[in-house]
Amino acid sequence: ERESATRQFDSGKHLVADLAVAPGERVLDVGCGTGRLAEHIADVVGPGGSVLGIDPLPERIAIARERARANLAFAIGDARDLVGLGDARFDVVVLNAVFHWLPEKAGPLAGFFRVLRRGGRLGLTTRPPGRRTELQEVRLEVLGEPPFARHVRPRDGVLFRVDVEQMHGLLERAGFGDIRIELRPAEQTFVDAEAAIRFSEASSFGNFLGHLPVELRE
Repeated sequence: ERESATRQFDSGKHLVADLAVAPGERVLDVGCGTGRLAEHIADVVGPGGSVLGIDPLPERIAIARERARANLAFAIGDARDLVGLGDARFDVVVLNAVFHWLPEKAGPLAGFFRVLRRGGRLGLTTRPPGRRTELQEVRLEVLGEPPFARHVRPRDGVLFRVDVEQMHGLLERAGFGDIRIELRPAEQTFVDAEAAIRFSEASSFGNFLGHLPVELRE
């Protein structure tokens, strides 16, 4: 709730603006977290519209439900399983900083396509594969030293990124047309190292150092 209050939330608001979300529309916010962006979208669609936010973590949904109101609801849900949502139910589906957490992409995209009405819009923000951040480089250097090196991460990170060509192909095969992919430069800064670690832990489901025994994480 605290750590995503700036960059991720601001990114989500830009996404909503790019999608031209309008009053009266029905919106699904996938991976809504604690509901900050869903609350913003509810303000945009107004009383004539509706927003449903879903997230797989009950702790996040518990916080999000404190924001619930007549046009804003939250439920525990997973991008990989939208069976409980009817066909053509939404005008817009939003994923803000979520897509790279999905190991398999085709199934969720097919689900998004199904729950969108004809002519509906899907919008997502994610980061493509490429150069590691300074924080990632430092982490790899430190974790390569003893005693941390004895505990091997299952893979280099827990994100599942796709490049522009792969993204286009995935969207096209899912049935989407009028595909627009834009690469935008982004920089994330922190006041100190502790703030960087706090954000990384909060935004990675605790996986930033999750492979280490508890006594080594500090």
